[in-house]
Amino acid sequence: MQGKTLVISGATKGIGKAIAYRFAQAGVNIAFTYNSNEEEAKKIADDLEATYNVKARYYPLNILEPETYKDMFKSVDEDFDRVDYFISNAMIYGRAVVGGYGKFMRLKPRGLNNIYTATVNAFVVGAQEAAKRMEKVGGGSIISMSSTGNLTYIENYSGHGTNKAAVEAMVRYAATELGAMNIRVNAVSGGPIDTDALKAFTNYEEVKAKTAALSPLNRMGAPNDIAGACLFLCSEEASWITAQTLVIDGGTTFQSA
Repeated sequence: MQGKTLVISGATKGIGKAIAYRFAQAGVNIAFTYNSNEEEAKKIADDLEATYNVKARYYPLNILEPETYKDMFKSVDEDFDRVDYFISNAMIYGRAVVGGYGKFMRLKPRGLNNIYTATVNAFVVGAQEAAKRMEKVGGGSIISMSSTGNLTYIENYSGHGTNKAAVEAMVRYAATELGAMNIRVNAVSGGPIDTDALKAFTNYEEVKAKTAALSPLNRMGAPNDIAGACLFLCSEEASWITAQTLVIDGGTTFQSA
């Protein structure tokens, strides 16, 4: 994987940041997006280059405007000579999900539509742009982040969970059609992972305690748990894995089924 290039959305914290560092450790060059914190993005890029001797560049991106992926990839073309891996990781929370995060009877189209745009539409446009570049280098690997919230009930998560189910379906369609380009497409479905996004949930402490209690490993998931799975799916060790969803949940989904 050394000398290849990963494009990942949303890598200034949490799972995305862990993925960027794990791939850089393997010698992969990193092109990542940020939403608003350019200072943190620069700090991460500088650290990746200094620590792992790879090239790292950062680009602004609003995943509620997925069509801007096209210009972002043009900027990537100026900085990198190839794209081998794409991970659709960035997500939205806070004001943008009002009407999409809550009980079923409180759901509103605007919030649900925003979650769909950030989850499904952003994956589609990003993967399309990445695939055009992967075809030129003989193939590659694409991953969408997902969540076990589409398999088991999580309070207030119906908007997110439904859209995670949708993006997993889109992954299977993409894998079926991009296989001819030697591009593999998979999803990584995490159980509750201890990130800032989860901390934004009003019942975070309850989710954290319940997750640890359900897991046979007696702990909540960490960003590095997801990063390792992504590295595996992009490696040659996973060369015959496509159209799949890899569940990384510490055994919690089985326990809560």
